[in-house]
This record gives sequence, structure tokens and C-alpha cells, in this order.
Amino acid sequence: MTKRKPTTAPATNDPPHLQPGSQVEISSNDPGFRGSWYTGVIIKRPSSKKPSKFLVQYTHLFEDEAGTTPLRETIDAVDIRPLAPRESTRKFKFSEEVDAYYNDGWWEGVITKELENGNFHVYFKRSKEQLEFGEEQLRLHREWINGSWTPPLAGDEQVKESDRAVTEAKMKFSKVVTQEKLKRDNAASKKKSKSGLAGSGEKLRSSKITMDKFFCKGAHVEVTSDEDGFEGAWFAGTIVKVVGKDRYLVQYESLRTDDDTDFLKEDFDDLHIRPCPPEIVMADRFQKLDEVDAFYNDGWWVGVISKVLSDSKYEVYFKATKEEMKFEHSELRLHQDWINGKWVAAFQALKS
Repeated sequence: MTKRKPTTAPATNDPPHLQPGSQVEISSNDPGFRGSWYTGVIIKRPSSKKPSKFLVQYTHLFEDEAGTTPLRETIDAVDIRPLAPRESTRKFKFSEEVDAYYNDGWWEGVITKELENGNFHVYFKRSKEQLEFGEEQLRLHREWINGSWTPPLAGDEQVKESDRAVTEAKMKFSKVVTQEKLKRDNAASKKKSKSGLAGSGEKLRSSKITMDKFFCKGAHVEVTSDEDGFEGAWFAGTIVKVVGKDRYLVQYESLRTDDDTDFLKEDFDDLHIRPCPPEIVMADRFQKLDEVDAFYNDGWWVGVISKVLSDSKYEVYFKATKEEMKFEHSELRLHQDWINGKWVAAFQALKS
């Protein structure tokens, strides 16, 4: 019997999770797949000229329809993290941010309802869909920030890798982006035999309600964009007119045209528009890990309090750009999500 050649390169000076052979989770910036994480393994750094790029091989994604050739891609380091920790047992609550295992990946969502059968409705912000999942298909959503998990794992309870493999096998039936991310040289040539959360043809239970009463001419709204550099930001505007089925012409309240002669107008569909959120008065200061919107460059950007600097100043982490910035209390508001015609705030999970 001949020996197999090693599939990974020698160890490097990179962080432990970026060493050749390390099991990792990989995010995608492709439209339709943002907010998802897929497991894989680090193969090598393909070129010394691109020190922040790594060649990875996916665990459950393949180049061919037959599923015989694992997909390999060159990925930026900011889109790679260790395997996320997971409690062996957990009682999930209404409004908690979770990752749901679906179509071979983990997708970021929020729990909107606990069902009588013990399952949960999970709402996905990017696709505006609500699907049903069992407890074994969920994990608490965490962010990899400065080499540690936020929020940290409670105690030392964590699913072992063997248990993780068994669980996933049973389930076979989530400002300006960095210059490196803008220069993705492989984005246009990607060939992934995977199904996205939106438009997969395998939707479980999707719920959508008519929003005509909220989105009429003259209504004050907030709009968001999927363009690079604007993900996670909401800008105030006014509906000028309805231009088609679930499409609206909106005039921004603060963004102006290139020649600065008028306020900018753009078309938006119902996935990128919402009413202005109600004000929530914060009697006390924000706490670490509170999800907030930070006012920056004329818009509200979704982030998480990573550090309380004083009674009126905070550091906020933005997961879309992997950046931290300082903000005054007056520049922040508690984050709320517009779900099925209702506002859901993060603090409601604590009340549960």
C-alpha cells in the first residue's frame, strides 16, 4: 500500500485557526449567501504576495453535481474563523439571535416564536423569510472578535467534535468594507453546488404580510442596500411614489446627488425598506454585548457594544466590516428588527 501525500502545507506563523489542516468556518459575500457560514479546512496560503488570502477546502460543498470533488476557494482571512462553540444543551428564547443549520451551512437569524411542538420559528433578516427549525438545528449566534468568541461560551460546556459531526449528519435531511474584500478576484468565477436560503425551492414555512398600509406616498421610512460598503446600514427617507408591485421610489433625507443639487432618489423593493423604528428611551447606559445602531456618515449602522468606556462612551463592533469604533451615548440607539409587521427589540429576549 502506498502512502498518501499530505494535503496540507507545513505550519506557519499565522493564528492557530489559520494553520494548514485547521477546521474552520467560512463566510460568503456572494449575493444570496451573506450571513451564512460553511465548514471547511485550511489548505495553505497560496501566495506570499497576498498574505491575507488562504486556500480552503469545503466539507459539504462540491465542484461537481455528483459530490465527488470538494470545492476549493481562495478566501480572505477576515471571512475565516474557528468552528463556533456550541452548548451541549440550551433552552432558546424569543428574540435570541441564533445560527440555524440549513442546506449544509449555518445561517444567521432571530427566533420569533416557540411552537407547541418544541420547534422554533426563525426569521432571516436578509431574505425576509421565516422558517421552522428544531432545537438540535440551532446554536446561539456568536461573533469572532479579536481572537475570542462574543458572547463567550457559558461555563465549559461545549459540544465535542464527535457530537457535532453526529448532529450535522442527523440534520442532513448568518461603513466601508476593507480594500481587500472589494478586490475579490475569485467572486465572479465561483462555482458552488449549494442552495441558498432564498429561492432554494425548499422553503419550509415562509410568511409575508402586505405592507401597503406602512408604505404609501409620503411615508417616512428607512432603506438599506446590499452594495459593498453599505451592508448593515439604514438611511432615512420619504416614499415619493409606488413604482410597481412591492417597489417604491424613495428620496433620502440626508444623501444628496453627485452634483449636490437635490436629495438622492432611488428605487427599493420591500426587502430593503421598513418604517422608521419607534424610539426606545434608555434610562441607563448600554451594556456590553447590547445590539445597537450607531449613527455614522448619515446612516444607522448595526453593531454590538464591545466595550463600555464610560457612562456616555462605548466601543462598537461592526461584524460586516470587522471594525471597532468609538461612539457617544447620544449617537446610539437600541437595535430593533422589523419582523412580519412588528418591531422586535433585543431586550425582549431578556424579558422572556
